[in-house]
Amino acid sequence: MTTWTAPEAHRENEPMTGDERAMLQGWLDYHRQTLLGKCAGLTADQLKTASVEPSNLTLLGLVRHMTEVERAWFRQRAAGDAGLRDPYSSPDNRDGDFDDVPQADAEADFTAFLEELKLADAAVADLPLESEFEGRRGPISLRWVYLHMIEEYARHNGHADLLRERIDGATGF
Repeated sequence: MTTWTAPEAHRENEPMTGDERAMLQGWLDYHRQTLLGKCAGLTADQLKTASVEPSNLTLLGLVRHMTEVERAWFRQRAAGDAGLRDPYSSPDNRDGDFDDVPQADAEADFTAFLEELKLADAAVADLPLESEFEGRRGPISLRWVYLHMIEEYARHNGHADLLRERIDGATGF
């Protein structure tokens, strides 16, 4: 029997020139692949390891969290598909993406993440960056969503750096 390991990531350099949409998408894709790169080659058990005590944060928890965040911002809010449910969290456990990792299926969660990236991109592909939806503090543009997602990944990729280094000493990517 073989043990599943997280697949290799294929990160392209971020764009240095281009129109605004291409730049935002390029930076988002760069950070998406950075998270995958931090997980590449690790077993399911390693991905479930909370390696920076006392935190219970894991690499798999970050992947699950970003699956929900991608869905929430791009599909539920920007594209207006309010009928979609969070795949891991619920009203009873808003942090299921992070909390329910020990019994999670890492391979299925990675498949869900990769599928969500495709669905998120497709959901907003035809929307202009000026497209708006109502947020808690007023209108939010799709442009803001892209910027927020880049920031969200950058922050969590910093967490992923520390987690990965504690698991097997690997740095970089």
